[in-house]
Amino acid sequence: MGDAPPISPLAPKSFPTLPVIGGVSFACVEAGVRYAGRKDVMLARLDPGTAMAGVFTKSATRSAAVLDCQAKIGAGNSDAAAAIIVNSGNANAFTGKNGTQATYAVTKAVARALDLPESRVFSSSTGVIGEPLPHDRITAKLDALARSLSADAIEDAANAIRTTDTFAKGSGTILKISGQEVRIAGIAKGSGMIAPDMATMLVYIFTDARIEQPVLQSMVSALNRKTFNCITVDSDTSTSDTLLVAATGASGVEVTETSILFLEALRNVMLDLAHQVVRDGEGATKFVEVAVTGAASDNEARIHALSIANSPLVKTALAGEDPNWGRIVMAIGKSGARADRDTISIWFGDILVAREGWVDPDYDEDQAAEYMKNQELVISVDLGLGGGTARVWTCDLTHGYISINADYRS
Repeated sequence: MGDAPPISPLAPKSFPTLPVIGGVSFACVEAGVRYAGRKDVMLARLDPGTAMAGVFTKSATRSAAVLDCQAKIGAGNSDAAAAIIVNSGNANAFTGKNGTQATYAVTKAVARALDLPESRVFSSSTGVIGEPLPHDRITAKLDALARSLSADAIEDAANAIRTTDTFAKGSGTILKISGQEVRIAGIAKGSGMIAPDMATMLVYIFTDARIEQPVLQSMVSALNRKTFNCITVDSDTSTSDTLLVAATGASGVEVTETSILFLEALRNVMLDLAHQVVRDGEGATKFVEVAVTGAASDNEARIHALSIANSPLVKTALAGEDPNWGRIVMAIGKSGARADRDTISIWFGDILVAREGWVDPDYDEDQAAEYMKNQELVISVDLGLGGGTARVWTCDLTHGYISINADYRS
């Protein structure tokens, strides 16, 4: 695949110190799934009684691992231990019956190595699409993985699931509920092929809260709509998008759908990970929030926001630090959602660019150009039609994106 790209200029300074989650242990290994000399398989073991929730890509060409996970979420014996096995380098997608057989071979071998039901093994694969997964390279390492499981190896796990990512992504928090500590920690991978319809995006979040599976699933599905489903790097939805959340119950603290503190904490972890995926957008130099207000509905606000965020012309203008607000107008007009030219207002940060269908008389192009030099930008649009709002996050589109993807398989 050539030399690894430099770390994104938008990356955090370091991997965060994440709380250790009771009931979870991790192990990683070099299996040579595609590349030599890098850890490319991650195993997580989860204590008996762990509740599992998940959200997955809606792609019509989703991978065998995604289909297997979807079938298992909410089913099986939740009193048994569970496991998550992830490989990078090969997506095991568009591989026909071979893909199904490979997924089963891996999950069956994990079940045997950890002495738990195959129905409680959740797998993910990420990387090149359309090539058979050399699953025997993974299964050959399972005994070594099982022997090296450790509660404090989550950073290694975050590194093992990377493909074109330039940095490992992690987020966590500790909160108190009724005076008792509850911990949340999560990892993610994603850099390109990011436009979730639920990106190659994988996310694994762990908490020691005690949560019934239907409650956890409801929480995750609802929070996903305002976090991972509000990011885009390149408008391409992956075959492999998977978000799994595991609640081990090790803290003994029971959480229900009315636990506002927990919901807010989980949302913050999910949003932080989502933002890190955008900050690692392939070739990205700008982190951009697109905020739309005044739409006819929230759904139509989202349509407008994504139209702006996904526009190659908008994204290349951002890369060139060009305050070309005409491209924002274009993206609004093409979105298909309702808009009235004569009620639209546009801002770059705090700079009012246009209002009532025309450039603001006090607009200063030099001031806007100076604002566009920032690494973090906000584009705001008010449509003047109603109360609908939406926020999405994206990045710019640079020559780096082409360079990374042009030789991805080489």
